[in-house]
Amino acid sequence: MHRLLSLGLSLVLAATLAAEVQVGGRVADFKLTEVNGKAVNFASLQGATTVVTFIATKCPISNDYNDRMNAVYKDYSAKGVKFVFINSNSAEPAAEVAEHATKANFAFPVYKDENNVVADQFGAQFTPEAYVIDKGGAVRYHGHIDDSRNASRIQFQGLRAALDAVLAGRPVEKAETKAFGCTIKRIKK
Repeated sequence: MHRLLSLGLSLVLAATLAAEVQVGGRVADFKLTEVNGKAVNFASLQGATTVVTFIATKCPISNDYNDRMNAVYKDYSAKGVKFVFINSNSAEPAAEVAEHATKANFAFPVYKDENNVVADQFGAQFTPEAYVIDKGGAVRYHGHIDDSRNASRIQFQGLRAALDAVLAGRPVEKAETKAFGCTIKRIKK
């Protein structure tokens, strides 16, 4: 009986640890690595409103969003929003991430998620994929930056709409949208 109880508790604990972040759920602190190798905690990067976005160096879809990510960063960091851009791809080392950020003229730092631990925590699948987190640590939006790879065909800017709602203290009308892009290349576990 004791073994069954221990096994049951172990399974519950494993399921809890593997749980992905959902809209309405809270984000636990996590560690990232700056491209120079220095470890940093999410808590030190977080603000009253924080955007976590998973991006890539080699993904053509993520790269189509480089200018739009810069624009969102510039527009909303001026309003106090904090941004955490994360590269979780196992095949894209920190030196490549740093070089890509420089070539793309990013106005923001990009952090490395070694062994895709943070991508797993969030359940992130694509690059780009965005999450908006409020001051209480709750996810208020998850999905795309906008709904078209081609900037001239955008009909809905999900990330901007979510940020406008959160900053105004309103519920996010479309709290989840379909993220699309290249899949995050994970390590084999």
